[in-house]
Amino acid sequence: MQTSRNHQTSASIHSMYHQPMQGIDPYRLSHIQIIDDNICSDGGSQGTSVSFQACKDQFFTLESSTGNTDFLVYDSPSTVSISSHRSPFSPQGSQSCQSDPHHSPDNAYGSPMSGSSTVDDDNEMRLKLRELERSLLGPESDILDSGNCSFSSGDHQDTSAASWNWNQLMEMIPRLNLKQVLVYCAQAISEGHFSTAAGMMQVMEEMVSVSGEPIQRLGAYMLEGLRARLEFSGSKIYKALKCEQPASSDLMTYMGILYNICPYWKFAYTSANVVIAQAVQSESRIHIIDFQIAQGSQWIQLIQGLARQPHGAPVIHITGIDDSQSYHARGGGLGLVGKKLSEVAASCNVPFEFHNAAMSGCEIKREHLRVQPGEAVVVNFPYVLHHIPDESVSTENHRDQLLRLVKSLSPKVVTLVEQESKTNTNPFFDRFCETLDYYTAMFESIDAGSSRDDKKRINAEQHCVARDIVNMIACEGAERVERHELLGKWRSRLMMAGFNPYPLGPYVTNAVRVLLKGYDKNYRVEEHHGALYLGWKNRCMATSSAWR
Repeated sequence: MQTSRNHQTSASIHSMYHQPMQGIDPYRLSHIQIIDDNICSDGGSQGTSVSFQACKDQFFTLESSTGNTDFLVYDSPSTVSISSHRSPFSPQGSQSCQSDPHHSPDNAYGSPMSGSSTVDDDNEMRLKLRELERSLLGPESDILDSGNCSFSSGDHQDTSAASWNWNQLMEMIPRLNLKQVLVYCAQAISEGHFSTAAGMMQVMEEMVSVSGEPIQRLGAYMLEGLRARLEFSGSKIYKALKCEQPASSDLMTYMGILYNICPYWKFAYTSANVVIAQAVQSESRIHIIDFQIAQGSQWIQLIQGLARQPHGAPVIHITGIDDSQSYHARGGGLGLVGKKLSEVAASCNVPFEFHNAAMSGCEIKREHLRVQPGEAVVVNFPYVLHHIPDESVSTENHRDQLLRLVKSLSPKVVTLVEQESKTNTNPFFDRFCETLDYYTAMFESIDAGSSRDDKKRINAEQHCVARDIVNMIACEGAERVERHELLGKWRSRLMMAGFNPYPLGPYVTNAVRVLLKGYDKNYRVEEHHGALYLGWKNRCMATSSAWR
C-alpha cells in the first residue's frame, strides 16, 4: 500500500504543473532609469525573490538555488578551473577550460565541459581585446599586456566617445566574443580601471540585445549591472526595478510564463512534496511551515493527495511566510492564499487551518509559528534561504539563527531547494564570473522552451530575472540580497544546527524524471549523496535535499 500511495502522490503532483496559460499582452520595459531613494523604499521583506509564479487561478513560485557540487573558480578572465568537489554532471577528473566554450555546440556557454578551448583561440581573443583597447585609448596605451591581460597600467587616457574611431570599433565588434568582453570589463572595474571599463561598455551596447541569442540577452542585463556598479548606483537601480514592476496581473503572467518554460520551480515543488508525503503518511495532524509560500500552489496537490489516504485525511495546518514580490503579484496579502487553500481543502473534506505570518524570515520567532502539541511539523525552504543574511552581512547571522529555530521545532522533515551557485561571500570579480556562467546556462534553458522573438518571454526575463542579476553585480553589503551557496555549505550549516540528512529515495528521483519528460532533453537529474541535482547540459542548476 505504501508503494501504491507514493506512486499516486508522485503522479498527482506532476499533473498540477501542466495546465494551460492564458494569453499575455506584450509589455516593453524601457531602459532602466536611476531614481531617487525617496521615490521608493524597500518596504518589503528580506525574503524578496524572483518568483516565477503562474497567472490567474494557478499559483507558482520561482527563485534561485545552491548546493554542494562543482563551482567555477575564475583564476583569470579567460581560464576556469573546476574544484575537486565534482558535481554529478561534471566530466571525470579535474580540468581547466576556457571561459569561451562556443566551439562546442553541445555545451552551454561557460558550463563545465569535457574538453577545453585551445591556447591559440585564447591568444587570438587577447589580441582582439588589445586591438579594442588601442581603438579606445589610442596607440600609446599599454593597458592590456598581451601576456596576461591584467589591465595593469594605472593612468588612462581620455575615453570619451568623441575621441574614438567609431568606424574601426564597429568593424571590430563582429570579431569580438561578448562573454569574454564582459569578463574583461568586470576585471577592469574590479582593478579600478574605470575608463577602460566605460569604453568597453560603449562597445558592448552594440553587442547586446534583449531579443537576441541567450548570451546577448543575458549580456544586456549584465551590462546594466556593470554600469550601475561603475556609477555607484546599484542600490538605486535595484530599488527602481522593484518599484517599476508591472501591474500585479501582468507580473503574475510573466512569472507564469517562466514557470512553464523551464522546470526549476516544478522541480522544487515535486521533489519536496514527494518527500513530505512519505514523511507524514501515518500522521493525523500535520503542520506545514512554508518560508516562501508565494501563491500557495505547492500545497494544492499535496492536500488532494493526502485526502486520498486509505486511513483518512489528516488535519492540515499551514503557516505561510510572505514576501513583497509575491504580495505584489497576488495583488494582496496572504489572506488570498489562505482562502484559496481553504477552498481546496473543503472540496476534499480535509480539516484545514491557515495561519498568516506576513513577515520576513529574519523576523520570525517561535511564537509566530503557533506550533501545537501533537502536530507533525514540516518546514519548507524553496529557493528562499539564500535571501536570509548570514554572518558575512551581520553579526546577528539570521541564516543560522533561523536554522536553529527550525531545529527547535523537532520537525519530521525539512525540505531545502536552492540554486547551485556560489555568490555569497565571493569578491566582485569572482561573483561576476559565477553569475555569468550560471545565468548563461539558465538563459539557454529558457531559450529552449520558447521562440527567440517571443515578446512575452522577453518581458518575463526583464521583469523576473534582470533584478536578481543587477543585485548580484551592482550591490554590496546588506543591499545585496542574492547570496547563493553551494549544497556543501548548506549541508555544513544544517549539520551545525543539529540536522541530519533525510534520504530522498527513488520515488523522488522518479517523480522528477517524469516531470522532465515534458522539457528539453538537455535537462538532467541525478541523485548524489542523498540529494537531487537538476542540471542543464553539464551545469548543475539546482539541488533538492531533505533534513531532520
